[in-house]
Amino acid sequence: MIAFVSGPVAALAPDAAVVEVGGVGMAVQCTPNTLSTLRVGQQAKLATSLVVREDSLTLYGFADDDERQTFELLQTASGVGPRLAQAMLAVHSPDALRRAVSTGDEKSLTAVPGIGKKGAQKLLLELKDRLGEPVGAAGPAIGTAVTTGWREQLHAALIGLGYATREADEAVAAVAPQAESAGGTPQVGQLLKAALQTLNRTR
Repeated sequence: MIAFVSGPVAALAPDAAVVEVGGVGMAVQCTPNTLSTLRVGQQAKLATSLVVREDSLTLYGFADDDERQTFELLQTASGVGPRLAQAMLAVHSPDALRRAVSTGDEKSLTAVPGIGKKGAQKLLLELKDRLGEPVGAAGPAIGTAVTTGWREQLHAALIGLGYATREADEAVAAVAPQAESAGGTPQVGQLLKAALQTLNRTR
């Protein structure tokens, strides 16, 4: 098993990073939140999980070991593959997921693309004794994001993905109405996806 990769970031894409390890570029699938912490040319260390399929080997990368462990535990539930597990971590932190499961918060799970009401109920039952109790402070409510500085976080993420300052400024302005309509709780991961869509349309 590849437990982690460490080296300079060679390239960034909307859903992956390439980390140079011993002269080899390792493509690592990451959530938008993890990608937003990376910068091309700077050193990075990502905890990783290798998913082996008959026709592919896919490396998933995480900010820390807690995220990786949660990613692997989520896949022990029936119907949860690596893509859905990654989507859950793109919307919620590991502790937020633990809180949602321990409190039976169905609404938080349905906030994840690909999870409906019945799927959320099933996951709550299956994961109840697997994820454990939250380990951090209560923090923000489940399914919400810290509102302070979402513009700065989004701007930094876009710059990290290689976009010019002007492009990042325009993308932030384009998604501002969506952020403001979110009831004051914009999720940076979702805004990043929307911003990338606007940039792709203008290129």
